[in-house]
Formats: sequence, structure tokens, C-alpha cells
Amino acid sequence: MTKNITCVTCPMGCPITVELNDNNEVISVTGNTCKRGEQYAKDEVTHPQRSLATTVRVEGGIHGVVPCKSAGPLPKEKIFECMEAVNAARVNAPVKLGDVLVADVCGTGVNIVATNHCPAK
Repeated sequence: MTKNITCVTCPMGCPITVELNDNNEVISVTGNTCKRGEQYAKDEVTHPQRSLATTVRVEGGIHGVVPCKSAGPLPKEKIFECMEAVNAARVNAPVKLGDVLVADVCGTGVNIVATNHCPAK
């Protein structure tokens, strides 16, 4: 099987072709111009991951929400489940940059952390 993807590890956006065997194991990677592209392609076709950036509701803050992100990559197949968990979360002000807002989101081992402050009213 062949999969064609575009590498996003740098601005070059190399078109990469990945050859897989019948067990979905990578046989070859072509089209990349660097080692990072090769690793990205292997990861993308065998276990894709994404970062999550969103907001969490804040109770008693000068703002109703605080921006946040995943502290590391999340399995792509769990993104919607993780988003539901983050949408359900509520935190109390004050919130500081780097505070863990949702620990171990959906059992992934990845925390959702604040990317800004939200002082109390």
C-alpha cells in the first residue's frame, strides 16, 4: 500500500510517499529532504498525533475562559474525546500560565495546561 502525505515539520512542505506492507509496517519513505521528514512520515502513517489548543472555562475570573494547550502530542484518534473532556472542565480563578487545567486528559498521560493568566475578579 502507498500513502502520500505532506510533511509539516518545517516550512518546505515536502511531498512524501510512504510504502507499507500488508501488516501496515513501513517499507520505505521517499520525497523527504531531511531526517525529520522521514520520522514524521513514519509516525504519521503508523500512529498519528496532534497537539490540541483551545480554551477552558474559568469561574470567578476577569475573563470567562483561559487559553490552553496539550503539554504534548495526543493520539489523533482521541482528539474529539479529549476535546469533550476539556469542554466539560471548569477551573477557579486565579489561573497562572503553566497551571495544569486537566491532568492526564482521557488517560493519555498528557496534561492540558494554561497558556495565559486569568486573575480573579
